[in-house]
Amino acid sequence: MNINSIKEKIKQHIPNSSVEVKDNTGTGDHFSVLVISDKFEGITLVNRHKMIYESLSQYITKEIHALQIKTYTQKEALDV
Repeated sequence: MNINSIKEKIKQHIPNSSVEVKDNTGTGDHFSVLVISDKFEGITLVNRHKMIYESLSQYITKEIHALQIKTYTQKEALDV
């Protein structure tokens, strides 16, 4: 799995989001994602992560073996 594919899948599932993806090991199966979207407003951390997993569900355990997720609203991202 490549970084651009992951980014595209998340952006399709969460329109108008800012997405950064990093390949943690260089092997194409362990990634970190940072997603910033106002769509996360009022949504719990667990449900935010579920949204990310839903966007990548067909790749989890097949092509993606580890996924570290950080999610923020625009306002939360400014405070980080």
